[in-house]
Amino acid sequence: MSNSELAIALLEACRERGIMVATAESCTGGMIIAALTDIAGSSAVVDRGFITYSNEAKMDMLGVGAATLDAHGAVSCETAVEMAAGALARSCAGLTLAVTGIAGPGGGSVEKPVGLVWFGVGLDGKMVTAERMLFADKGRDFIRRETVRHALELGLKALGRH
Repeated sequence: MSNSELAIALLEACRERGIMVATAESCTGGMIIAALTDIAGSSAVVDRGFITYSNEAKMDMLGVGAATLDAHGAVSCETAVEMAAGALARSCAGLTLAVTGIAGPGGGSVEKPVGLVWFGVGLDGKMVTAERMLFADKGRDFIRRETVRHALELGLKALGRH
């Protein structure tokens, strides 16, 4: 499925469940919420998108702990979980998708290479889950597009649709 088809499917799944969706994005800079809002009628189920590129934004807008960022860094399981949980707490959404990663071309390290992305998924009434993906270093655009695709797939999976 294309990202557009995935976005349509996620919006339909949210509509069927009667819930709204919100995103908390770092490395994608709003591409996930854009994929959703590109679809006509999305306002019925899209609540908001948090673009939290800096650590300060993650703390201010989503409540990610300074201690979490100090201990684990922005690109970590812990940060992705706190981003998704913060988006749930600070929105009207029943489903949140959070992403934080290293899209490159620079910024990677041995421990956290270019292409590493952590995903957080929050579903109202359930424990926030996280998933790690390491995408091939085929350029910034590739990593960001694949991150959007995977986030949409995780949303569908959380709603029992994928």
